[in-house]
Amino acid sequence: MDGLKSRLHLSYVVWLTFMWVLLMGELTLANVVAGLLLALAIVLFLPLPQIPRSHSRVAWGKLIVFVLRWFGDLLTASAKVAWLALRPAAPPRNAVLQVPMRVSNDLVLYLATCAYNLQPGGSVTDLDVANRTWTIHVLDADGPEDIERERENVAKLERDMIDIFESRGSAR
Repeated sequence: MDGLKSRLHLSYVVWLTFMWVLLMGELTLANVVAGLLLALAIVLFLPLPQIPRSHSRVAWGKLIVFVLRWFGDLLTASAKVAWLALRPAAPPRNAVLQVPMRVSNDLVLYLATCAYNLQPGGSVTDLDVANRTWTIHVLDADGPEDIERERENVAKLERDMIDIFESRGSAR
């Protein structure tokens, strides 16, 4: 019974039911019932693993600043990629790089990977969790300064993730 109780979260069931009704595009009793049954089946038969929260602390102020800066970077990167696609020149040279990651928590590594992959212009193509190494594809790598700039971007993202999620009162 304890395992069932840990799986059955009312908020998940309500959210999944709501998403089902939105997906169907019509609020009917049949859609609500079908969504409810589907939501119950999902939370009972496909449980998510527990999120590792040992020693976790979130620096909320730094997180808010990071999110705002990330959205600004998103606009800049989108404009840059659009220009690279539309400019009357040859396509830029690409690069595949390996970069080390110093984050210690798997969840933080996952969040950093998501933040990086959602930005246009680069993507994590391989993640070596054991060695904490990313293999990244960089769209615009015409010269060594472009590659170094991307390595610095990854290092900054890594520092931000450590400051937000892993630092325990230490000033950085």
